[in-house]
Formats: sequence, C-alpha cells, structure tokens
Amino acid sequence: MLPEAIDLVIFDCDGVLVDSETLSVEIDRRVLSELGWELTADEIVHRFVGRSDAHFRAEVETHLGHALPDDWETRYQPWYREVFTRDLEAVPGVVTALDAIGSETCVASSGTHEKIRFTLGLTGLLSRFEDRIFSAVEVENGKPAPDLFLHAASRMGVPASRCVVIEDSRFGVEAARAAGMRAFGYCGGLTPAEWLAGENTIVFADMAELPELLGITPGA
Repeated sequence: MLPEAIDLVIFDCDGVLVDSETLSVEIDRRVLSELGWELTADEIVHRFVGRSDAHFRAEVETHLGHALPDDWETRYQPWYREVFTRDLEAVPGVVTALDAIGSETCVASSGTHEKIRFTLGLTGLLSRFEDRIFSAVEVENGKPAPDLFLHAASRMGVPASRCVVIEDSRFGVEAARAAGMRAFGYCGGLTPAEWLAGENTIVFADMAELPELLGITPGA
C-alpha cells in the first residue's frame, strides 16, 4: 500500500527525467574502449547505470591497474555535451506526469550538479526543480546506499516514510528501499523490469501513468 500521504516525490535525473541513458551508454562504451576496457552496452548498463562518476572512475582504475590522471575526463566531456546538445530529450510522458503531480518534488541524482543542470536545461525541465536538486557529490556514499535520498528528504524537511522515489536503475531502487522509501521503478528505458522488481517497489513502463500510480486522480 502507498503511504496515506505523499509529501515528496524524489526523481532521479538520467533515464527518468531526461532520456539520456542510451546516449550515455554508447559514449561510455567509446570512452572505456579508448582507455583499454572493452565492454558491451549491456555490461555497461549492468555495471554503471545509476552509479556515480566516482564509482565509474574507481572501477576503471581497478580494471586497468593504475590511477587515471586528475584531468582524465577533459578529453571526453565534449563527447557527451555534443551528443546531448544535439539529441537529448525529456523522457516521454514525464512533462504530463509532472504537470499532474501536486506533491512537492525534487531531483536526487548520481550526476554532478553541473551535469544535472545541463541536461535539465537542454530539455526545458530545469525551472521545475530550481533549488531542489541534490547530487551524489554531497554525500559520502552514492547509490545503492540510501545516503542521497535521505539527504534530499532531510533538506526538503520530509520524513522518509512520506517520500517516494522514481528510479530507472537497480542501484537506485535498492537505495530507495534502504532509505525506507517506496520505489517506483521505470522500465521504459534500458534497465529490464526484473532488475527493478522487489520489495516495496512498483515497476512501470509508461511515465505518463505515474500520477495514477501515485494515487493522483486525473483533473484533481
């Protein structure tokens, strides 16, 4: 059962608000290949989707057996920015969902603040979340630890029991469960539904259906 009242809806960003995962995974594959680690798109989804940049770097360094230079990302950031600027769109149905949700909302993402604001800005969603954006760089442990969601709830002044989380990665739904929050796992992107299913989680494929799943009556 949903809580009696939902006071805060916490949205992940990539794959939930902005349709970036397919674009990102292909660039990740190119980056990793150049660094010397050949992975398929499916392997990248399994290992990295929903995790922080710090985790990505640590895994690469472990695989390669040596540290990356401090400026290692400088060469690759333009690859992401160029593709996002050209091709990034909002997740289908998310604008309709946001228009219908009357509860307070915020963003809690594994991305950096710069990345979150850049992608939300490109898709016209930034103004909907100004001053309510939280990044994994603000907490000690990223997803699947609960730290980021608990941080967001605390900053928004809402108990965890009255928050729900909208996620598209298995690490994200695990983090929501660990935080004691109800998870809604969006499987309309790259992550298979079975990776999201579990205790205290509703899995759905159409973002436009989210308000109904949250118990919001159309037109209310």
